[in-house]
Amino acid sequence: MASRRERGYWRAMQATSGGDRWVFGYGSLMWRPGFAFTERRAAVAHGRQVHARYRDELARRLTESLGATATGPTARRLETFVDRLVGRRRVFHQEPVQFHYPGLPELEFHDRERFPFLEALESATEDIRAELIQLLAEDAAGLEPYVNYPDGMPLDQWAELNRSAAWSAYHLWKDGEVVEAHARRCPKTMAAIAALPQPHAAGRSPAAMFSVLSPLTRIPPHTGIANTRLVLHLPLIVPDGCGFRVGSETRPWKVGEAWLFDDTVEHEAWNDSAEQRIILICDVWNPYLSLEERELIVRAMAAMDAFAGAAPSGTGL
Repeated sequence: MASRRERGYWRAMQATSGGDRWVFGYGSLMWRPGFAFTERRAAVAHGRQVHARYRDELARRLTESLGATATGPTARRLETFVDRLVGRRRVFHQEPVQFHYPGLPELEFHDRERFPFLEALESATEDIRAELIQLLAEDAAGLEPYVNYPDGMPLDQWAELNRSAAWSAYHLWKDGEVVEAHARRCPKTMAAIAALPQPHAAGRSPAAMFSVLSPLTRIPPHTGIANTRLVLHLPLIVPDGCGFRVGSETRPWKVGEAWLFDDTVEHEAWNDSAEQRIILICDVWNPYLSLEERELIVRAMAAMDAFAGAAPSGTGL
């Protein structure tokens, strides 16, 4: 039995090819022999256009049926609901590399309304940016490759960026320790970070850094270590041509506008410009964890690291 989508394609193909070039076989559309490649391509393109119009019209009808009364987070969730229903967005799930705590919502970008501390952080943008510009002029040697796997480790998607300055970090907190030489250069940045609800897990968190993405550089799709924390971005220097995707949602960075996302959902970043893109990155607790759960998670991580001998390097972000 052909699906509604397949039947839509079939009708489109018939409209293009006269109705005698397409058949259904084993649940799939099949070309009849002798159908020229250029005709096939035109027919498929036409079918996609028909399907796109159907999808857009369905989305419009659904949106109208829901009314325009919803605002804020509810409006954003309804928009995502409609997009997934009509096939505009894929559904992505949490895929943590190591720690998956059950029962936490699978959200790509989290609603900023849940994070009252963002306003104070954003108000410090100019001070943070000024310290960044000064340290780049005086201590650029403090930048180091963010991806730095030892010899013999499988690199997979990180082969191009491993030990490369194309994606560099100026660490303020690294693996749960303050980088004192860097922190002294950024007192206002450190004060702003201190107000954040960061995890404190020995050898792991807090983590905070200036992330520098070089021109014409892409960070490939990947997922993070643990869904027990979220990752915060505060954009500081963002030329045109930069972007960021988490799951099915893509956003541009805007200087001074922070967001939080679940990095255990597949995400990627790019800088297609001719200039550096620089943002402040920090980790914060997942707000859906109780204080008791946070304490127990830290104890579990410590026990696991003690059993293994030491926390693996670079697990903070």
